[in-house]
Amino acid sequence: MTLMLGVFSVSLGVLLALTLALVIVYFYLKDITQKKHSILRNYPLIGRFRYFFEQLGEYFRQYFFLGDRDERPFNRSTRSWVYRMAKNEGGVLGFGSTYNLHESGALIFVNAPFSVLEDDRLPTPPLPIGDGFCAKPFIARSIVNISGMSFGAISKPAVQSLSHGAAKAGCWIDTGEGGLSPYHLEGGCDVIMQIGTAKYGVRDEQGRLSDAKLREIAAHESVRAFEIKLSQGAKPGKGGVLPGGKVTAEIARIRGIPEGMDSLSPNRHPEITNMDQLLDMVLRVREVTGKPVGLKTAIGGWQFMNLLTEAVARRGIADAPDFIAVDGGEGGSGAAPQALADHMSLSIEEALPRVVDALVEAGIKDRVKVMAAGQLVTSARAAWALACGADFVNSARGFMFALGCIQALRCHTNTCPTGITTHNPRLQRGLVVEEKFERVANYCLNMNKEIDMIAHSCGLRHAREFRREHVRIVQADGRSTALNMLYPYPLQRMPA
Repeated sequence: MTLMLGVFSVSLGVLLALTLALVIVYFYLKDITQKKHSILRNYPLIGRFRYFFEQLGEYFRQYFFLGDRDERPFNRSTRSWVYRMAKNEGGVLGFGSTYNLHESGALIFVNAPFSVLEDDRLPTPPLPIGDGFCAKPFIARSIVNISGMSFGAISKPAVQSLSHGAAKAGCWIDTGEGGLSPYHLEGGCDVIMQIGTAKYGVRDEQGRLSDAKLREIAAHESVRAFEIKLSQGAKPGKGGVLPGGKVTAEIARIRGIPEGMDSLSPNRHPEITNMDQLLDMVLRVREVTGKPVGLKTAIGGWQFMNLLTEAVARRGIADAPDFIAVDGGEGGSGAAPQALADHMSLSIEEALPRVVDALVEAGIKDRVKVMAAGQLVTSARAAWALACGADFVNSARGFMFALGCIQALRCHTNTCPTGITTHNPRLQRGLVVEEKFERVANYCLNMNKEIDMIAHSCGLRHAREFRREHVRIVQADGRSTALNMLYPYPLQRMPA
């Protein structure tokens, strides 16, 4: 018996060795005869290690080689801060900050000589959106809110966690361009329904905007407002893309498209070719739904806001959008061509003051609320946006970190290791709604709390009192300049 086992073991070992040898010979011959890759042709087998280590390089850099403040799009220090906020562990550190106050672009808030005592602090007031201009205005309670991420781009448990977390924190969730799913409504939170260029969720059989579908969506009490998406910071001029492998039967039904086929959005609304047609759509959606209607757009210069304010001045203030969501060029929770993601549209640092100043000059800043987005995932960045003139701050990737995102940069591949951007049930299993929605709520609540803390240190009673003089920006020479000197307050134009 022992002899038989010995013979079997030897035979198995020989078989495995022969199999391994055949595999090596196969790949050697394959590499040396192929014509696409020079490295593999000249260095068969060994050359494969180059591609292997190149693929693993970003992970090794992330964990072993890059400093806490080095990585992009978000460094380790920023991600760790969000994780602590989401876990309710506080933002306290010891032995000083690693934030470089001498680096160009660094934010410095101007502390008051006599900060506000606790008895003198006021709760940050909610703001009405569309009040006096639509049948059902929206009272927005939270400064920090969840930016547009479509069901399809992110998974069912991710949407469920965001919905329940938003309800607990009192913030809104934007549906993104993929339409309204049952999971957006599940938590009972406030919802902003985005109308993308493909009209997913509100389109007829020909792909045109449907009044009947708008009424159907507006009938949900949780849907508080509608947002017409013109462009997003990650890819202005390029429509959304959801690969066919992620278009499940449920997603196809919600979007009104075939299952398993690539979901391709036009690069703009085909029926909107000028500002009057844009405002006509705003009026149409507002009249059909009775709810506030705004715009989401990236900004490339002064032209858009000049055209918008001129059209409103000509047509009347009632025709203005109820809000504008300004997306900086550094935005990008979704997949985008690198050429657009790297180089298209202004950063939020330039875009936001331009939008605010144009509204102030036109005398409609109180009428049109401003939402800012673009890597505003920390309380300091959010407070900067308020000082610039924003009324609200939207974040997508901040809430993705709260859900457990590790910045694996695999959002578009359906292989997200944390279950956030994949429809693979095995990977989704790691995202437990009952746990993650608490982290979503914690992150939002702690962000709002810390924004108020910064305001109190500046001598303000609440965060809506921020002004540009409360922030200084470090310049290339290491000296800081007040934000109101970089972007002086505009003068309101006298009405004609």
